[in-house]
Order: sequence, then C-alpha cells, then structure tokens
Amino acid sequence: MDGNQRYAEGRGTAHEHDLELLHEKAAEGQEPFAAVLSCADARVPIELLFDQTIGHIFVCRVAGNVTSPEVTASLEYGAAILGAKIIMVLAHGSCGAVSATIRGYAVPGQISVLYSRIRPAVDEAGTDVDAVAKANARFHARILREASPVIAGLAKENKLKVVAGFYDIASGSVALLNER
Repeated sequence: MDGNQRYAEGRGTAHEHDLELLHEKAAEGQEPFAAVLSCADARVPIELLFDQTIGHIFVCRVAGNVTSPEVTASLEYGAAILGAKIIMVLAHGSCGAVSATIRGYAVPGQISVLYSRIRPAVDEAGTDVDAVAKANARFHARILREASPVIAGLAKENKLKVVAGFYDIASGSVALLNER
C-alpha cells in the first residue's frame, strides 16, 4: 500500500531498476512477497501501481478478476511454493467485464463464460458498476480463502492473508475493501 501511495502521488521509484533487475536477477528466480489476482484490463499495471520491481509481485490477470481452477492453482503456487504472504483480489473502476455482466448482452466467442463468475456480485450489489466490481473482489477473495485447502491452510496458520482491494483508475489509488 505504501508503493501505491508513491504511485498515486507520482513518486514511483521501482521502474528505474526494472531493466537492470531483469538482466541481472530474473534468471536466478523469483521471491514475491505478494500475489495479486487482477483484471486483464490494460489500465491496471500491477507492478507500476504498487511501485514494485520485477519479481516482487506474483500476478494473475483475467478479465473480471475471477477465480477458476487454473487461477486458484496459480495463486496456490505463488503462496505455497514461492512464499507470497498476501493475496489481493484487485477490482478496478469502470470494469468492462462487470459492465457486460450487468447488461447481460450477447457477446462473441466465450466472453460470456465470465458472466456466471461475476453474477453473484451483481445479485448482491445491483447495477452500479463500481459497487459490483467491489462486491466481486470480496466474493472471489472469499472463494480463495474457503475453497482452496492450500490457501485456507496457510491462512489458518497465519502464513498468508487474503484481501480484496479496489483500484480507482482516475486517482491511481488502491483501497482495501472490508469483508461483509
């Protein structure tokens, strides 16, 4: 959260070292202290908005920041194998996946598969896009805490915390969301 404050205030420092780190350290491995499940939206640059360098955040990106067996397995790896101490499910303002789910319009290909994963948040929060995005982040954080035996076990042992957050694209700020 300190890194996000630096980013939002335009005082970021981490990116200055990224190319150097990429060349010097990337081949040695990764040791992320955090994992983030975020939306695939191109306006949500996780390392930048938390002012972190390469290798510090284990990032999973999928439209609507929804869980699936593959995403859960990836986050389990980030926590159990790589040692991340926190998992944040990060929603953002003006989310297209949330807007599409609220409208329920027909879409091409397999895009609508996201609807069923976001629908519980729509049922809870109504039709306000940001309210639904926040409810969706809380919902998927809860799924990770409860449905994954690996994540639940680490959380029970106080080795891992799972939280939900919301990124305000206009201000650049991330806020932690309280559980309901």
